[in-house]
Parts: sequence; C-alpha cells; structure tokens
Amino acid sequence: MTTLQEYLKNSGVYEDLSKIIILIAEQAAPIRAAFISNQSYAGSTNASGEQQAAMDTWSDTHITRVLARSGLVRAVASEEQNDITTFSSAAKYSVVMDPLDGSSLISVNLCVGTIVGIYDGDVLQAGKNLKAAFYMLYGPMTTLTLTVGRGVAIFALNTNGVYQLLEDNVKMPEGNLYGSGGLRTEWLAEHTKYIAEIEAAGGKNRYSGSFVADFHQVLKYGGVYAYPPTEKSPDGKLRLVFEANPIGFIATQAGGAVSNGVSNTLAITPAKVHQRTPIYVGSRGMIEAIEKIHRA
Repeated sequence: MTTLQEYLKNSGVYEDLSKIIILIAEQAAPIRAAFISNQSYAGSTNASGEQQAAMDTWSDTHITRVLARSGLVRAVASEEQNDITTFSSAAKYSVVMDPLDGSSLISVNLCVGTIVGIYDGDVLQAGKNLKAAFYMLYGPMTTLTLTVGRGVAIFALNTNGVYQLLEDNVKMPEGNLYGSGGLRTEWLAEHTKYIAEIEAAGGKNRYSGSFVADFHQVLKYGGVYAYPPTEKSPDGKLRLVFEANPIGFIATQAGGAVSNGVSNTLAITPAKVHQRTPIYVGSRGMIEAIEKIHRA
C-alpha cells in the first residue's frame, strides 16, 4: 500500500508543499463529520452574490483557520471570501479553494467536494503555474484526486484515517458523457450546436449540480463538463481562480484539456480574484470540437 505521504516523497515534492497538501487532505474527515449539523442555509451570500449554505461557511472558516495556524501559507483566496487573506509574507506558497463545491446537495445526500490549488508565490497567477491541484470527494468513499505536475493519482481514505493509493498515472479516455449548466433556453448558438452533436452521437447526460463530482465521472470515463456563456451570463458561472484552474490543471495532467470554448483557460492571468469564465473541461477530442465550432 502506497500512502499519500509516500507518494509525495517519491514524487520529489518539496517539504512545505507536501505539508500543505497533507494538512488540507486531513480536513476531509472533520468536514464530512460536520455535514449532519450544518444542512441549512447560512442566511448570507458569498462574494459572487450566491446564497451560502451553512457548510460553505463552516468549511471555509475551518480550512482557513487551519492554514493560518500552520505558518506554511502566504495567502488564501476562497470562493466564500470577498478578498484575498494574507498570512505570512515569509511563506512560499498560496492556496486557492472552493471549500465545499455542491453544498446544496448535502441535504439530499449527493456527492460534493473540496477543490484546492496551490501556487508558488501570489494567488493571481495563470493556472498553468499551479504547483499542485487536488480535490476531495465526499461520496460512498472519501477520495483525493491529486496532481503535483507529474500526472494524476487517486487516493482513498481508509478506515484507519490513511490515504492509500487507488490509481496512479490516471488517463482520461475519450468518452461520451456530458453535462452542461445553464438554462437550455439561454444557450448561445455555438453551445446549442455542440450539445446537439454530442447527443446525436449517443452522448449520455450526467449533470448533478456538483462540478467536482460531475468532473470526476468525466475523468474516469471520458466526456465533457461544460458551463457555457449564456445570454444572461456571457462570462459563464464558474470562477476561474477557485474552480476552473485547479480542475483544468488536473484534466490536462490526465491527458485531457480545458477551454473557455475559444482557448485554454490555464493561460489566462486573472484580473480579479472572483473572475468568472465559461468552461469546457474533459477529453481532448471533446474540447477540440467546441473550439472548432467557434472557429467556423
């Protein structure tokens, strides 16, 4: 059995970066334990104007407090916080996170997750500069899907509280799963054509409302997750810094790709911390197809 700690050591990951990854990964158990008593809405909105679930605020406060106490982190940018929170200027790494993606699904016992990216230096960098990206998925198992820039590995939290390697060198196949956000009546012509082509080819619809859970299916079986520009939201819904970049980095490391429909989102340097972006992430062929439609 290869543990997360052994994997990081064998991959030559710097000590402080390993410590941050392990520290955040250890928070999966307390986050999951808090689900039972935090199923309501918090009566507040986040920086994007979205109503916060109690678990959104609980997870954000918990992880932020843990990182602050560690002394390992320069700054944290969270989907649930208005601004970047600065800790130690002497620290090397900064963390971006969606503390609990899909939190509204907890009350109906569907899969949700935590998305994390780690940079060397400040927060507002292009996604291609990530030193590590991972997500914890709270489903029948608690899993950790990780890249440190050397491919993708999946771990499971066992009954002893240890992350053990399930699969190394994960490769995303070309598949036919698809999921798309946004109201169909508000889709733009390019996206409508794209989905019609997928459906005509026998694509299978998979969309739960949890970005990280839907992406994990795509990672394993192939296909595409999309949240396109729409008539009402031309910049899409997902956040570049907290969601698109970490997940897109993982997809690319698994042989897939990520795009805003026109170009690779990992090449974009964010102008602001809560910047939104359209997103298509998944099998390389699926991403090439939407970009081809936009070039036509």
